[in-house]
Amino acid sequence: MPTGSPSKQTIATERYRKKNGIITKNFKLKKELVEAYAEACRTAGVSQTGQIAKLMQGFIDDVNAKSGQD
Repeated sequence: MPTGSPSKQTIATERYRKKNGIITKNFKLKKELVEAYAEACRTAGVSQTGQIAKLMQGFIDDVNAKSGQD
C-alpha cells in the first residue's frame, strides 16, 4: 500500500493493480530512442504500454517456439 496519506483513488488503483498482477518495471534507454518510440506510438494512435506488451509477448512466443515450449 502507498505510504503517507494516500487518496481513496490511489488505494483503489493499488488494489486493482495487485488483483490483476500489474507491476512497474523500469528500464534505462537512450533518450532519442524513447522519444522516437513515443512519437511513433502517438502517430499510430496506440499506447506505449500496449505496444511494449505486444513486443514482449512476441519475443516470448518466438523463444518458446524455437525451444519447443508453449
